[in-house]
Amino acid sequence: MNKDLTVGTPSAVLWKFCLPLFGSILFQQLYNIADSLVAGKFIGENALAAVGNSYEITLIFLAFAFGCNIGSSVIVSQLFGAKEYGKMKTAVYTAMIASAILCAILMLLGLLLCDPLLALMNTPEELFADSRLYLDIYIWGLPFVFFYNIATGIFSALGDSKTPFLFLAASSLSNIAVDILFVTAFQMGVAGVAWATFLCQGISCILAVIVVFRRLKSCSSTEKVPVFSFPILRKIAYVAVPSILQQSFISVGNIIIQSVINGFGSGVMAGYSASVKLNNLVITSFTTLGNGISNYTAQNIGAQKISRVSDGFRAGIKLVWLLSLPLFLVYFFAGEELLYLFLDDPTPLALQAGISFLRILSPFYFVISAKLAADGILRGAGMMKEFMIATFTDLILRVVLAIVLSKTSLGSIGIWCAWPIGWSAAAALSILFYHIGKRKEFCAD
Repeated sequence: MNKDLTVGTPSAVLWKFCLPLFGSILFQQLYNIADSLVAGKFIGENALAAVGNSYEITLIFLAFAFGCNIGSSVIVSQLFGAKEYGKMKTAVYTAMIASAILCAILMLLGLLLCDPLLALMNTPEELFADSRLYLDIYIWGLPFVFFYNIATGIFSALGDSKTPFLFLAASSLSNIAVDILFVTAFQMGVAGVAWATFLCQGISCILAVIVVFRRLKSCSSTEKVPVFSFPILRKIAYVAVPSILQQSFISVGNIIIQSVINGFGSGVMAGYSASVKLNNLVITSFTTLGNGISNYTAQNIGAQKISRVSDGFRAGIKLVWLLSLPLFLVYFFAGEELLYLFLDDPTPLALQAGISFLRILSPFYFVISAKLAADGILRGAGMMKEFMIATFTDLILRVVLAIVLSKTSLGSIGIWCAWPIGWSAAAALSILFYHIGKRKEFCAD
């Protein structure tokens, strides 16, 4: 059901809207976690390393899908808040058409460039074939990834965070079952893991798009609605392109970091592959909550209710910090037990690498969550230049420090230390930019 985020107590409205988003991203991450879990448990450590190695490349494609999600979601939120339903529908159609063209280009490039990218990452010879197989199947499923992200962005823009949660809960649980079926009963290996994700995500995408079009019918508009608009595309691109660049460069940075990690051998690779999935679950959850804050901000700016924005930011900080506390405690003190979910009979090196990664990063979840909450305000308010500055500060610091510190006596631990430093510097910038923007554009106090 569509929900107006411009009325009601800001904290109550934001929390009620964001909590289902948090649940949704938990199930979304189950796709990748299930792939790694099944690969590590039922195929072997090399299969886990191959899936984890491929994951860094899939993040490049996800960056584009995520950017399309954010761009369309913010613009549709503003138009929905302003009750300009005709333009809102045009924005949805425009986003879908543009995303389809972008997806086709990326599929072609992906099929042509996967081998060079895997080689660039110093992928070990024994992992190369499985990594390429996983990526080939993933790339053919990109249309499902793109249109599902557009659909969830539209749901969020309309104030509906429950429908995506229900879709993801069903499809993610199904993915786990199909993963196990394909790998254990059909003996499909890494290909089974990839095909399970392809099928479950495809079904979820088709159903989500159908519901989106039905939901749009409930927003009545008297004028004829164009199916495409270049001015609206420019507005979407203004938000989407920086978001795509952000995620793309982070993915490229992660590939560089992965290549550094690969130099330490398959043991460290497997430990990192397992622990980074757990970490990405947290980061993606906070990012999704930040997206919810973006939708809240955009709707209220569209409705000219600027005073509610800073109230939403304070409520968002409380929400992400309440989630940070248990996640920090679980990862720091029970990280070893979580890693055993992915590693059936881990080598001491793999286990130690994963434990060290989680214990170094988890205390800083309070820092990165605050940054991502502030980023939500910056995107919703259209402050994309400031958003990019903070993001690239984090990326550049992490990549440079990972390379430098890996060559010291710290070894792989030096790579893990790059994350907290980058997060801290970027968080300081994002929060500073939020306060500057509050004084200049949406001052509420």
